[in-house]
Amino acid sequence: MTFGFAPSSAASLSTSASAASASRLLEPAEWSAAGIPLLRNPREVVSGLHARHRPRPSTAIVAVLDPDERLRASASFTRRPAPADGWMFRNALLAQLRRVIPHDLRRRTPVRTAVLLYCRDGDARWTEEDGAWMWGLRDACTLHGLRCGAYITLTRDGWQVLGEGRGGRRPNSESLPEPFGLSEAPPPLPRTGGAVSDVLRRAAAR
Repeated sequence: MTFGFAPSSAASLSTSASAASASRLLEPAEWSAAGIPLLRNPREVVSGLHARHRPRPSTAIVAVLDPDERLRASASFTRRPAPADGWMFRNALLAQLRRVIPHDLRRRTPVRTAVLLYCRDGDARWTEEDGAWMWGLRDACTLHGLRCGAYITLTRDGWQVLGEGRGGRRPNSESLPEPFGLSEAPPPLPRTGGAVSDVLRRAAAR
C-alpha cells in the first residue's frame, strides 16, 4: 500500500492559470517577426502622448493614429497591481478603445493603427510584463479592427520602441512634458452630430 497526498484541485487550478498566463505574452523575436509597422517619427508620437497624458509609472496610454500618423484618439489608465496577464491587458485596452473611438471591423483591411506607450519602473530591457502588454495590444487591435502598431516603454532612462531598437533619453518617466508642436495639434472635430461625434470630441479633449 502506498501513502501520499494527491494534489489539491486548488493547486491544479493555480498551476493551470499560471501556464495559461505565461502563454499570453510575446517574446521580442515574435514581436519583431509579426511585421509591426514602423513609426515614421517615433519621438514626435512619444512626446505628444507624454505632453497630453503626463504618465507616471504604471500608466498605460493607448493611441489611435491615422494613415498619416496623426493622432485620432488616445486614452490613459493606471495598471492595477496584479500579475501580468495578456488577457487582462487585452480587456483593459479594448475597453479604452471602445470608449474613445468607433471600431473599424467593417473594413476589409485596417486603416488606422493603435500604438501603446507604457510608463514603468526599471530599465528599458524587455520584461514578461512587456510581453503581456504586446499580446494584449495585438489581440485588442484585432477585436477593434485596427492595425497593431508599436509598443513603447517609458522609463527613467528614456523611451524605447521595443523590437525596433529606436529610442531616446527624453521624454522619460521623470521629465516634464514638452510643449505641443504645430504638427501635434489635435485633429479638427467633425461637423456632423450624433454619437460618433461625441466620442471623437471626448477623445480629442483628452
